[in-house]
Amino acid sequence: MNQLFAERLKSARLMNGLSLQDLSDKMGNKVSRQSLHKYEKGEVRPDSEMMGLLCDILAVRPDFFIRENAIELGSINFRKLAKCSEKDQVSIVEKTKETLSRYLELEEILGLDDNFKHPLNNFKAISSFEDVELAAKEVRKQWGLGDEPISNIIELLEDNHIKVIEIDANDDFDGLQTWIKSKNIPVIVLNSSNFKPRDRRRFTILHELGHLLLPINNTEEKLEEKYCHAFAGAMLLPANSLKRELGSKRNKLSIQELGILKQQFGISIQAIVMRALNCGIISDYYTKYYFKYISEMGWKVEEPYKLEGREYPKRFSQLIFRGLSEEIISMSKAASLMNLKLAEFRAKTLAVG
Repeated sequence: MNQLFAERLKSARLMNGLSLQDLSDKMGNKVSRQSLHKYEKGEVRPDSEMMGLLCDILAVRPDFFIRENAIELGSINFRKLAKCSEKDQVSIVEKTKETLSRYLELEEILGLDDNFKHPLNNFKAISSFEDVELAAKEVRKQWGLGDEPISNIIELLEDNHIKVIEIDANDDFDGLQTWIKSKNIPVIVLNSSNFKPRDRRRFTILHELGHLLLPINNTEEKLEEKYCHAFAGAMLLPANSLKRELGSKRNKLSIQELGILKQQFGISIQAIVMRALNCGIISDYYTKYYFKYISEMGWKVEEPYKLEGREYPKRFSQLIFRGLSEEIISMSKAASLMNLKLAEFRAKTLAVG
């Protein structure tokens, strides 16, 4: 029992991005760094007063320390800014594992199975942008999308048994993708506190999906990133739809028609321009001109024709309330799975109602 507590304490500390000394300082030095080290070695277990203080400082419930976390992740691909520190990355990974452990526990309680079917299971290795285009077309076919706009990216992924979760992290982190090894379940992690425009967020999610699905072997990192960018664009705006809206060849594009396409397909104007280039609708010369025009107008960061609304993971919360309504889980267990105090969960439930 002491060893389980020790492992969980270290995980909670890393989730919060704290060193042993940082944790001691936050506890008002009521526990020394050396004593905390003994806790994490499993040599000593804190008394109830110290346990309560640890829960408050580390923002976890008491049952966190007795709940095993057997989540083992596969290789992790971060989509991050260069200044995302190693300490922050460790915190993000620990938060990911903890959130997924509660997710899988809930599914097990409800008797749900994950049956992820890889839509590109028998697809050839990617070696060109033409292959990427075909891969996106195949995914759309397997998921029954045709050439229509995707109204909600996260809902689409959750419906196809891909775990999409949000964690709180600093602005240096955009997202990551990985797999739950034991169940071979794909996972996409987003930053809940990084409020990027909706079109950029949708593109980021599908970029991560590209890393998960595309069979890219022995390809340099920069080219892989370009392939995943192209995949995201092709998923959001299929070539047939683009040519139907813009025509097969154009000498000029208007910002107004691109704005309409942005709102219809949920894709940024800049990504539409790149799609037009990749589909042979406009020339490389005109593409460079148009991006220069976008830059001069100050639209590189904040584009016109804002895409309203927000897409966020809903399945976990839906399963919580399903379990409550069917009396499979108690209110206390629901609060535990949400990592909330019972009073906080009751308040949240009433607020939703």
